[in-house]
Order: sequence, then structure tokens, then C-alpha cells
Amino acid sequence: MSDTAKFGKTLTPVLSFFVFNLNSTMSKIKKHSFSKSFTTESGFTFEKPEAAYHTWGTLNETKDNVILVIHALTGNSNIEDWFSGFFAESSPIDLKKHFVICMNIPGSCYGSLNPWSINPKIGEPYRGDFPVFTIRDVVRFQQLLINQLEIKGIELVLGGSYGGMIALEFVLMDERVKRACLVAMGKSHSPWAIGISHAQRMALYADPKWNNGFYEKNDPPAKGLAAARAMAMITYRTPQNYSEKFGRDYNPEKELFEVESYLEYQGKKLVSRFDALTYDRLTKSMDTHDVSRNRNSFKEVLGNIDIPVLVIGIDSDRLYPTSEQKELAELIPNAIYQEIHSPFGHDAFLIEFEQINKHLNDFLKEISSDIIF
Repeated sequence: MSDTAKFGKTLTPVLSFFVFNLNSTMSKIKKHSFSKSFTTESGFTFEKPEAAYHTWGTLNETKDNVILVIHALTGNSNIEDWFSGFFAESSPIDLKKHFVICMNIPGSCYGSLNPWSINPKIGEPYRGDFPVFTIRDVVRFQQLLINQLEIKGIELVLGGSYGGMIALEFVLMDERVKRACLVAMGKSHSPWAIGISHAQRMALYADPKWNNGFYEKNDPPAKGLAAARAMAMITYRTPQNYSEKFGRDYNPEKELFEVESYLEYQGKKLVSRFDALTYDRLTKSMDTHDVSRNRNSFKEVLGNIDIPVLVIGIDSDRLYPTSEQKELAELIPNAIYQEIHSPFGHDAFLIEFEQINKHLNDFLKEISSDIIF
């Protein structure tokens, strides 16, 4: 069967290989302040908001060689920090051909508009007044920068977990997207996932320093954020992984099981680099994920997608089980489902780079009419 017959349109070549050299591709953070205001779905307006982003490669003359990568909950716009496998030798991305861009999600504490940005009306940070950006708000905000760069085509949009939710909405909201890779998420945020997120937020709210989000930046609700992170770390892995990693090993000096020590360490580690308000607002943003909201049924909405989509599940994922990705792939006409086999649970999308690259390579080979190695 030809590519055109299978997917309904002729696709330009995107696949090639390259050897990654970190020193030659290091990217520095860039920032852009928009001249226009931005209004969220909830009606909150920001004047001249700022976006932070990283890029790799060169935008071509036709401005359509773009690979858009979207980071997850506690990530940032520097792919080299958290998704280094994207630049591995087995990766399909060629920086001689492609322009890679990753933007910091609004609400995040890594450079874009966030709760600690200054509210020009009062000359102080927004703090607890900062609104929740829906998934669609995030797409519209990132489109501001894409439009500013005059990008005409997006060869591939890729995201995992929270980033996958945003990537899916990009497919629905932006006709420039030609292909998509969605990892470890579904058509909407499930009651299971919402409940897990809310339990973590309850830990934030139980910290006396939370103060409805109006705390001082140098005196945050650290204990609440650390507890929330500890809860999350359990959902990101599996019982098998914890048994193999920790067993029932006990540290007499700390008077803690090794698994307890690990969770305390992970909590403190996140506190040192992240923000409680950001955690609250971004987890609530994830809860808004529902492609059918104010549209039609899931079947109708996803059935209208006419580009090829690779959906990847993780066989050990307890947070977003493979039933969600299989359902998503069944609802999208031109979707291919692949599965990562890993003991690392949901975290596998940040670990199993070789498997992700293999699935992505196979997908691009199948849908591209002209492959360049």
C-alpha cells in the first residue's frame, strides 16, 4: 500500500541519522516578550507576556523544517537536560536538516510567564492570583512564538506525559503539524490521574506556609512540595522496580528504609529546583486535558485527524496504562501503536531512549516516501 493511500496525503521526507556531538549543539535559553496581550480561557489577561525557549539547528528558507518538542511537568525547554536520547546516534533528528524548538510551558518556573512574574498592575508577583492555563491555553501561548518566528510547517510534534497532552492538542489546533508522536498519555486525563494529582496538591495545601499560594519566594511550602514529589515518584515507577532497587534494605544511621531515604532525597531535590505554585498550576493544567471538551465526542474529534500519528505506550505504566494509548490509537484513523517494554513504569519515557528512537524511526520509515540515511 502506498503512503498516500494509507495516510491520505503525500509526506515529505523527514528521516535521517546523525552522530550527536554535545559540544557542537549546546543551546542557550532565549526569551521573547510579546507585544500583544494574551487571555486565558478563564478570562485572565496578561500584558506583554514572556516566553522562554531553546532551539537547535537552523530554520530553513521556507520555514517548514521544524521539530517541536514539548516538555513534561517538571521539565524545561532545554531538551539536553532531560531528553538527551533525542540527540543520540539512533535518533531520527538531523540538525543539518531540522530546526528543533522546545518552549517552556507558561506557568512553569523555568523562564516563561509564571506565578512569580511581575503583575504590572500592582508591581508585585502574581503568586496565588496566577491562573490555571488549560492545555489549549498552552497551545495558543506557544503558537504566539511559532507565529512570531513565521514558522510555516511543523514536520513533527513530539511529547510525553503532560507534553503528549499538549502535542495532541497541537495536532487538533494547528494545521501546520504534519506528523505527531504521543507518548504515555490518553484522550483525556482520567479520574485515576486527577485523583493522584489532587492527593499531591493536598500535601501542598497542608503545609502551613502554602497560604493559598501567597507565600514568600524565599520561604516556600517546602515540606508540602517534597511530600507531593514523594507521592509522584511512587506513581512514576513500579512495585517490581522498587523491590529490585531497594528491597527491604535499612539504613540504621538514618533510621530509614532505603526506599524512604530515596523518597526524602527526591523531595528535597525537587524543592531545590522547582516551585510549589508551579506544581499546583501545572498539575491542574493537566487535569483540563480532554479533547472532547466543548467539541464533539472523542470519536468525532479524534476521527477527524488526517495526519499520521505514532502513539507509544509503556507496558509497566501505572499512571497512564497502555489501555489509554491503545484506545487513542484506535480513535485516530492514521495512528500506529507501539509499546515500550520496561520495568521503569511511567518514567520509561525519560529512560528508554533506544526503544523510543526505534519506534520513531520505524514510524517515519513507514510514512515517508523518500528516506535519506
